[in-house]
Amino acid sequence: MTSWYEGPLAAFDTETTGVDVETDRIVSAALVVQDAPGFRPRVHRWLVNPGVPVPEAATAVHGLTDEHLQRNGRWPAPVMYEMAGELAEQAALGRPLVVMNAPFDLTLLDRELRRHRASSLERWFEASPLRVLDPRVLDKHLDRYRKGRRTLTDLCAHYDVALQDAHDAAADALAALEVVRSLGRRFAARLERLTPAELHTLQTGWHAAQARGLQAWFARSGTEETVDPSWPLRPELPAAAA
Repeated sequence: MTSWYEGPLAAFDTETTGVDVETDRIVSAALVVQDAPGFRPRVHRWLVNPGVPVPEAATAVHGLTDEHLQRNGRWPAPVMYEMAGELAEQAALGRPLVVMNAPFDLTLLDRELRRHRASSLERWFEASPLRVLDPRVLDKHLDRYRKGRRTLTDLCAHYDVALQDAHDAAADALAALEVVRSLGRRFAARLERLTPAELHTLQTGWHAAQARGLQAWFARSGTEETVDPSWPLRPELPAAAA
């Protein structure tokens, strides 16, 4: 029987106006689907005119300018609907969805759906639940004592995955997918008997534990930053706190 990491996988990634999931916007996104290792991936891309200025710092990361997005991007409402629909289709087909640092990308999409569609991401998965594989959470749990950063670039270097055109949504999604395949093989003894559904549940606890550890480290170092333990989607903030 083929292990999940040798079977069909999908991967999702976004590029944004910034790093605040409550206020920043998606400017591009990609869904990559691969039926098996070595198969040519199918790529669905979206380019969005976010309706707000794109900070220079964000453009410096992904290269997408206001002018380019206004000229070539689509309005957010139909794009967010399409994105959610494509992710829901992957869930209905039983394909696990790879999302690097899932609480960031999935929460951003959820907030965009609330903003432009008066909807939520969770509504799309009432019939078929989403099964997320987050390479950041998996790597931190399975190789917890390894020192160093764990960005996508770092994980690609560690797991011998080529990353070309970093911060292009499709390139990052494909790289994250390949990291998960490589990670699965490296830790096969611990992962091959687990289903994606079981791993999804386990990652919820693993991420929460990782968040508590990081929060404790921040407290010891005098940093006031708060770490959200929710995974793969952060809860909606009450209106008064938004």
